Amino acid sequence: MRKVSLVLAGAIMGAGLTGLATQTRLLSSTSAVAASAEVYRSLNLFGDIFEKIRTDYVDKPDEQKLIEAAINGMVSSLDPHSSYLDSKSFRDMDTDMRGQFGGLGIEVTMEDGILKVAKPIRDTPASKAGILANDIIRQIDGTEVKGLSLTQAVEKMRGLINTQVTLKIDRPGKTEPLEFTLTRSTIVVPAVEERVENDIGYIRIGTFSEQTYDGLRKAIDKLTSDIGADKLKGFVIDLRNNRGGRLDQSVLVSDAFLDRGKIVSTRGRNAEETQVFNAKSGDLTKGKPVVVLINGSSASAAEIVAGALQDHKRAVVMGTRSFGKGSVQTVIPLGSNGGLRLTTARYYTPSGNSIQAKGITPDIEIQQDIPQEIKDKLGENKGEAALKGHLKAAGEGEEQSGSASYVPNDPTKDTQLIAAMNQLRGVKKDAAAPAEKPATPEAPKP
Repeated sequence: MRKVSLVLAGAIMGAGLTGLATQTRLLSSTSAVAASAEVYRSLNLFGDIFEKIRTDYVDKPDEQKLIEAAINGMVSSLDPHSSYLDSKSFRDMDTDMRGQFGGLGIEVTMEDGILKVAKPIRDTPASKAGILANDIIRQIDGTEVKGLSLTQAVEKMRGLINTQVTLKIDRPGKTEPLEFTLTRSTIVVPAVEERVENDIGYIRIGTFSEQTYDGLRKAIDKLTSDIGADKLKGFVIDLRNNRGGRLDQSVLVSDAFLDRGKIVSTRGRNAEETQVFNAKSGDLTKGKPVVVLINGSSASAAEIVAGALQDHKRAVVMGTRSFGKGSVQTVIPLGSNGGLRLTTARYYTPSGNSIQAKGITPDIEIQQDIPQEIKDKLGENKGEAALKGHLKAAGEGEEQSGSASYVPNDPTKDTQLIAAMNQLRGVKKDAAAPAEKPATPEAPKP
């Protein structure tokens, strides 16, 4: 079952938290390839079947829904990240990529039909009501979540500002379900959050929206000022549970730590999909040490950043193997009929490695401690390689499974974060600490 992370009441149906978006382009710009006579005969067959259903089905069908279902079936058969967007979903995607939505303020995931809170967003109806990460949403306004798709569940929790929705929630450690009645409001999702950890600047990048690079730049400036440039040991860039977003933002974020060199390249079937993105001079941190944290739910744009900084040896990557989504989706507007999100290219790290269905292997693997009561309820995160119909791995190396994606709310129990700060402070690991893996060979100079 595909595992997806969405922001409630602003579910990205396009290339958002689960993928990379290149610039949108018009359908007419797509390269035309002549179809064979056999293809046209098959299209005539489709027309015959459509007409037979339209005229003879026991109940009069909705013709538009029939056509959309056929399109959905065709596109979804390609890979898990290509999809047809109806006009409403297309508008939602466009809004979500700007990072501002209407709703409750909950990041959620769904796996095997279980809708789970990834985290409540600070200062939103959800956080103020006391909803916590790892809560399982069982009912929405009295309707069981089981049997609903992620899209359907999100739609039920969306609505007009100042209207209410009631959630019934199972919480690990509680024997009885909890009930919350929340009032919907406008949600501005912070793409970047920062805090001072004594002599270290901690920066969490939650998604790659239009706001991400500006948020990162402001966070670096603020932390440097608050801690003091002379006392600042370095930065922890937390990309755990970051499902991706905009390609241009991942390039800008990588460039923020680099002075030169290749960041990422894309290679597709058509010439226009083959591009190389290079860094420009100017390291915003002035060369301060950097540790990047990743886990099994770090995907797509997050993997571009981790791969670029790892290949250039600009950062030490710690945590566990990332998700392994190494494909680029182009959003093609279809006028009043919505849009098409189509996989058009694979992306490659500076050293030329495709991470599709492989993921980024950290320089230092750190397993996160998971409380037993939570471990019993967590589903296994198998990564891109486990998705039905996924693009096969390119280049050398076998496909790899994913890894755990649990991150505790309490920083004092965050094994991976503590290891990252110890790395920056030069604290020697004890004998029980995980062994360090060999670093990735230095990327060739462009």
